[in-house]
Amino acid sequence: MTAAGRQTRAASADELCREAYAAAGGPAAGVALVAVGGYGRGELAPHSDLDVVLVHEDGLDIGDLGATLWYPLWDSGRRLDHSVRSMAEVLEAAADLRVALGLLDARHLAGDPGLSLRLRTTMLADWRRQARTRLPELRAMTRKRHDVTGELAHASVPDVKEAEGGLRDAGVLKAIEASWLVDASTPALEAARQMLLDVRDEVQDLAGRPADRIAPEMWDPLAQRLGLADAEAAQRHVRSLGRRIGHLSRLAWRRTDAVMARPTGERGRRTPALERIAPGIALSRGEVVLDAGTRPGDDPTLLLRAAAEAASRDAVLAPTTAARLVREGAPLPVPWPAPARDALVRLLAGGPGLLPVWETLDEVEGIETFLPEWEQIRLLPHASAIHRFTVDRHVVETCAEAGALIRSVRRPDLLLVAALLHDIGKGSLQDHSVAGEPLARKVVARMGFTDLDAEVVASLVRWHLLLADLATTRDPDDPATTAELLTHVPDAASLELLRALTEADARAASPAAWTTWRASLVDRLVSRAGQALGADIAHVAPVGSLAVPEAVRRDPAAVAVEITPHEVGATVTVVAADRVGLLADVAGGLAALRVPVHAARAWAQVDADGEWGVSAWEVPDAYLDASVVRERIRRVVEGTQRLPDLPARPDGELPPIVEVRPDASRTSLVLEIRTSDRPGVVHRVLTTLAGLGLTVASAHVSTLGPQAVDVFYVQEVGGVRPTEERAAAAAHAVRTALGG
Repeated sequence: MTAAGRQTRAASADELCREAYAAAGGPAAGVALVAVGGYGRGELAPHSDLDVVLVHEDGLDIGDLGATLWYPLWDSGRRLDHSVRSMAEVLEAAADLRVALGLLDARHLAGDPGLSLRLRTTMLADWRRQARTRLPELRAMTRKRHDVTGELAHASVPDVKEAEGGLRDAGVLKAIEASWLVDASTPALEAARQMLLDVRDEVQDLAGRPADRIAPEMWDPLAQRLGLADAEAAQRHVRSLGRRIGHLSRLAWRRTDAVMARPTGERGRRTPALERIAPGIALSRGEVVLDAGTRPGDDPTLLLRAAAEAASRDAVLAPTTAARLVREGAPLPVPWPAPARDALVRLLAGGPGLLPVWETLDEVEGIETFLPEWEQIRLLPHASAIHRFTVDRHVVETCAEAGALIRSVRRPDLLLVAALLHDIGKGSLQDHSVAGEPLARKVVARMGFTDLDAEVVASLVRWHLLLADLATTRDPDDPATTAELLTHVPDAASLELLRALTEADARAASPAAWTTWRASLVDRLVSRAGQALGADIAHVAPVGSLAVPEAVRRDPAAVAVEITPHEVGATVTVVAADRVGLLADVAGGLAALRVPVHAARAWAQVDADGEWGVSAWEVPDAYLDASVVRERIRRVVEGTQRLPDLPARPDGELPPIVEVRPDASRTSLVLEIRTSDRPGVVHRVLTTLAGLGLTVASAHVSTLGPQAVDVFYVQEVGGVRPTEERAAAAAHAVRTALGG
């Protein structure tokens, strides 16, 4: 079945309707027979209804013309959906959104062509005039339909018409386009729609009735009819069409929302403003694009960095921008530079923003540029019925679930990368965990992680099913169960990662895969294993010493600031005589300039001349002036600089987690803080600790997507480890300061 077949069926139906109209004595003026809906578009499937309206001028009595007209159509054996209405009644009926959508495709069949034209133009004008009220109604109706039918790309028995990404959604996009608010129709959409119409034709022909659902037994014959290799190839083909239409639909609705939220005066602007948000990257009307003058070939990290910015902001990654970066961008070197690695982790931590950005990357074939192994699992159906998604979508959902758990582990970057790679071995004849281990090791090494990190991720991929299997099939309280788990989990940090990956994987599979009961069994086993390990956490590797400037050596009050630009911002290095509150003052100076801190580390150096506090702050602004930063720090020290207030925690946001890690260090109190990233968090924490008379021996600050994970090694003045009482007081004070 092809477009030509649909046109032939429509032409045959048109002739039948014209003959029936003539036989019924239909007049040439004042009355018209009009096709609407799919028939109006000339897209009749083998068992489609003939959806027609007999419309007449207001006040014109047409007697029993309608009844006379319908009988020969019924006698022909065709399924008929019909109505008789005056022009005023048509407009009244169009208050029903479904009726209005059908009338947008009105096409003249017989009678008065002028009346048919007036009906069509009136309906289109009315639709455009009421678009700002009707489109929200249409979106609500669409979402309700999706809730019932699921996604064409993932449903076990997909509905090619009603499911998300199906033909009904393609029609909705045409209705959005007809509103003139958004350009929703694209060549990619039309190509996918035509191919999906071909699929529906074959499904109805196979079923021998007006069916739109593809039963499992249909895949083999459907593959033969579509000229595809086998049932799996047919599934990949149909589901890829559904994914493309679904992606284009979500993108169109995002753009529609943006247009409708825009002030009236701004809607007429022809040139959208560019807001620079990162080197080479800008935001334009809610979409991440390239900044003016940016050349994609100059920076191999641009695609990942643009994707990370879009995901972390829950913004649209403009498809044209992504496609250009794929087409013109420079390949990533091996191993990856740090900005590319950091951007990937930020992308995976993007929460709700991850999926639409990843879909855009998939559509423009951008994923293969940094993860060629993705093709092995792309659109791969799951063998297990418990999974609600194809393997590739399940992986993205696992990353999204893992992003919500990054505050529960000490290496959130490894958790997110393990989530991305945990099913990378699927599609081979080998057990996917076994096949995935060497693949993951190779990928992580290519990304530029250390050999040790690569081994951790490879081990997580190899054993990502172990914890759930042992917890649900063995007694978690049996020492033998714990011993078996610890055979493959060498330390507390790996146990944390495995616990989080287990939950993320299960939640992404289906609600039934992570119940309260299953979670309690897993947690009992994790608790037992943690006790056996003693939760001995290794200290962060020491940082090398830096040269102390002579000006700082001569003047105890001097502060040296050096700024080193790099690909995605700059490193601000500050050196001064060590004292209580030094880090808080530096953080305050940056906060006063409203400079976001993506990461920071701090440490103390001791030499013959004294003790020096050194800190390095990673910021996105490569154009900071060292003298300006130094001046702001001086004002903070003097108390003449007004600092911005810490923004309040939004309603519904999780409270901060502040924990003392008593076994993490023998010489320091280790304070670990996980909280939503807000401007001024670091300054507030450091100020609170300084107010308690505590010094920070070293600090390790990182912002991962929307979360801040900060670790502070705290001592009393003189290098003494704080007591448990002081530790508890410090944790409580920091929690209170952060609004917990």
